[in-house]
Amino acid sequence: MGTVTIGVSIAVPEPHGSKLQQLRAGFGDAAAHGIPTHVTLLPPTEVDGAALPAVEAHLAEVAARGRPFPMRLSGTGTFRPLSPVVYVQVVEGAAACSWLQKRVRDASGPVPRELQFPYHPHVTVAHGIDEAAMDRAYEELSDYEAQWPCTGFALYEQGADAVWRKLREFPFGSTTVPPQAGRVETGSLPAR
Repeated sequence: MGTVTIGVSIAVPEPHGSKLQQLRAGFGDAAAHGIPTHVTLLPPTEVDGAALPAVEAHLAEVAARGRPFPMRLSGTGTFRPLSPVVYVQVVEGAAACSWLQKRVRDASGPVPRELQFPYHPHVTVAHGIDEAAMDRAYEELSDYEAQWPCTGFALYEQGADAVWRKLREFPFGSTTVPPQAGRVETGSLPAR
């Protein structure tokens, strides 16, 4: 089966997800339409495709121990000059995101992963674009607000076309999930 690139994240629900994705595209970020709006729990990680069942079982265990929590986004931040990123801040739910990402990347699990930078939950709205567009994203979204109850997370795979597609959702507090339960059929995703 070869290697696949996966990621784990909390989706930003509608109408917020589409709005932020459209704004990201409007700032000139060419990757915007291939990346669903999200808060990362596991950054892009290459794994052997044969390991996906073990990854899914691990994520189901993490989700079973999790509980719904409030998520609130407010204002902007940036990682510049270390990384060319402008983001919307997670001002409520950050501790729960940190707890989740540690368990997803746990050294005893199938996707142990060291991070390049310390974990900081956020929603990227501009990445790798020119400085003027980054400044515009920072200013235009400085008063952005959104909130919702976070009830789970999802596993995504990056396709050869660089588009991220949801493979499976993991609701919090669920007991053992049969192997195909919660799986999203790729054919049901809209073409981009």
